[in-house]
Amino acid sequence: MWLWALTWGCIPELYPNCMDMTNSSSTYLGILIGAIIGALVSWWIFDRQKKTSDKQDYTLNRIEQLENDNEKLLEKIKQVEEHNEKLLEKILDLNKKIDTLLED
Repeated sequence: MWLWALTWGCIPELYPNCMDMTNSSSTYLGILIGAIIGALVSWWIFDRQKKTSDKQDYTLNRIEQLENDNEKLLEKIKQVEEHNEKLLEKILDLNKKIDTLLED
């Protein structure tokens, strides 16, 4: 322990025999506290970005699903319109035949 104190400087908070914190121990303690705070901030930013990314992925998947559903719905509407068009043509043909019969 004593060798560690000589190498790293005296930290009174850790060793009761120290009278004052040296500049080197103050620097090391500051670096340690800064690293801890930096790690916490980095983790917090990463966590927020991950949550945001997950929400964006969910939203994009939901939009894609809605687009697929809309395409299917538009295809069905197109089929109904085509059927209605054919039905209208048949009705018009029938109307022409009736008009022809009535004229004769």
